[in-house]
Amino acid sequence: MNINAIVDFAAATTAAEHYRPAAEKVLKGDPEQSVRNHYASPCGQFASGIWDGAVGQWTVNYTEHEYCEILQGVSVLRDADGNAKTLRTGDRFVIPAGFSGTWEVLEATRKVYVMFEQAAS
Repeated sequence: MNINAIVDFAAATTAAEHYRPAAEKVLKGDPEQSVRNHYASPCGQFASGIWDGAVGQWTVNYTEHEYCEILQGVSVLRDADGNAKTLRTGDRFVIPAGFSGTWEVLEATRKVYVMFEQAAS
């Protein structure tokens, strides 16, 4: 493997995939989202890229471990008990697999994500 295998997010020309959460998960707004998955491992368990979310709120149930870095915007992550964490530009954090609650975008948000989906045992 050589240097050409390095994935440079700044130079990547990955097309955006646009989508919305399933209607039954949307709690408010019209949270249109897009993802540019710049890298996926051959085994399919590891992926990274850029995610953009529009204002709105929806339920989340993480089966993957996800590292995030907020590049712009403001969001609020709430757990199933209603505890909240406000996420702002520059914040870096990990959401462990098994987390469930809601994600609410207050100001259009962009994040870098790195996900690892553990194989079923």
